[in-house]
Formats: sequence, C-alpha cells, structure tokens
Amino acid sequence: MTDAQLARGTLHPSELHDLLRGKTIAIVGNARALSHGAFGQEIDAADIVIRINRAPCPAEISHGMRTDWLATSIPLQASVLNAHDPSLILWMTSKRKRLPKRFLKRGLGFYLNRKDDRSALAARMNSAPTTGAMLIDLIAKSPAAQIDLYGFDFFSSLSLSGRRTADDVPHDFDAEALFVNGLCADDERITLHSMK
Repeated sequence: MTDAQLARGTLHPSELHDLLRGKTIAIVGNARALSHGAFGQEIDAADIVIRINRAPCPAEISHGMRTDWLATSIPLQASVLNAHDPSLILWMTSKRKRLPKRFLKRGLGFYLNRKDDRSALAARMNSAPTTGAMLIDLIAKSPAAQIDLYGFDFFSSLSLSGRRTADDVPHDFDAEALFVNGLCADDERITLHSMK
C-alpha cells in the first residue's frame, strides 16, 4: 500500500500547518536530565505540547502534565495512549509495517510523516534521524510562531524511556546536535532549553 493510500482520510500536511499556524509549540524530548529541572510550567503554557514515543512524565514540576500531540516511531500500548490522551498521533518513521492499523482509524487525529521528508533529513544528517529530530524538522517547516525544545541533550544523559546507551541505538547524536543547533541559529523561533 502506498503512502497516499495509507494517509487517505488522515491529516494532510497543509492541515497540519493550519493547526500550527501562529501557535507556540513545546516539543518535549525524553532526556533524563529534564527530570532535574523545573520546566513543567513553561511546557504546559504552550499552545500545543508535543511529546515523543512513550513520553514518560515523572513529575509535573519537570515535565508538565499536558500532552496535546504524541509523535512516535513505535507501536504504543493502550495504557500509554490512555495516560496521555493525545488529540493527534504523528507516525514519524518510514517503517510502515510497524504502523498500527488502529492509528489509521483515528482519521484526522492521525498524521503520517512522509517518507520523502524523512529521507531528506537522513541525507542532511548523513545518519538515521531519531523520532525527535524528525519531529523538530517537521515543526520547523511549519508556520508556528514559536518552537521551544525541552529534554534534548542528544543522549548525553540517556533516555527516560529505556536503558540503552548511545552505542546501542542506530543514531548519530553528534550529527543530530549539529542539525538542531543549526536550526536554532538560523531560525529565531526555535529555542533549545539547556538542562545544565
């Protein structure tokens, strides 16, 4: 089945841009170091809060409580979806065989990231992009007014959602850091919040 067939009846890129237009966006990564901060109130103050994969939220003071959208590259258990109750799920990876059919049934509550966008980012980074990198790239191309990035330290503090080290995952975090820092330098809408 082609992407066009899979995406039929779900949110179109132009419709995604309409939802983001003029809005303040908080993108929340899963770096362990975020747990030691107090960004929760800032995160929840955004117009749209987007979390990633299982999106563990150990404390309101550090992570906030809201989840408006959930971007994922892995099938998610019902318990995770029920806990976050996102109005929109974004499937970021190009791996379509892993895409749960129940996501497609969400209609306009589902967005399928286009393979071409993922491929272009992989070529730009010369490595397989993470879910977070794909999400940042997607939102940066939108007409959002402000994009704040929390919980991104490019695996230096590891991830709250697992025990793997950088050597255990197929990503180049130095390349990701260069990509994200470059976006922040070039686009005044985008801020990467330090956790140091």
